[in-house]
Amino acid sequence: MAHHYPLTLSWTGSTHDASYSRNATVTTPGKHPLAVSSAAEYAGDAGRWNPEDLLGSALATCHMLTFLALCAKAKVDVVGYEDHAEAVLDTVDKVTRITQVHLRPAIRVPRGTSMAKVVELFEKAHKYCFVANSVTCEVVMEPRVVEV
Repeated sequence: MAHHYPLTLSWTGSTHDASYSRNATVTTPGKHPLAVSSAAEYAGDAGRWNPEDLLGSALATCHMLTFLALCAKAKVDVVGYEDHAEAVLDTVDKVTRITQVHLRPAIRVPRGTSMAKVVELFEKAHKYCFVANSVTCEVVMEPRVVEV
């Protein structure tokens, strides 16, 4: 069964010259608008989300949610998760694209939790993550499991 996630991307301005605004707004029913732009390196507004930010955050969020679901199912208690993810934009063979997304979460678990099991579930989450299954870039996973 397919699920649909409609959105509206709105931009107004003029491309009469190269200084046109890269700022736009993404809306979807029932959610707050999202201010977007191109990256600052591409004449965008650094204070707005850009496509590279959004792709990296989508993958990191999907991976986390998949991991937490697997942990809940396996009865592995996770009490905190903070990922310092990074999307890497690079030019390879004259094509500029996101070549890697690094996931570097600190995963907090109660003392006595099997670190190996946590890492196993983290790696297994990659197989089931919808967004990871939708991209061709390399996903580099570097979890750090912390007992609390």
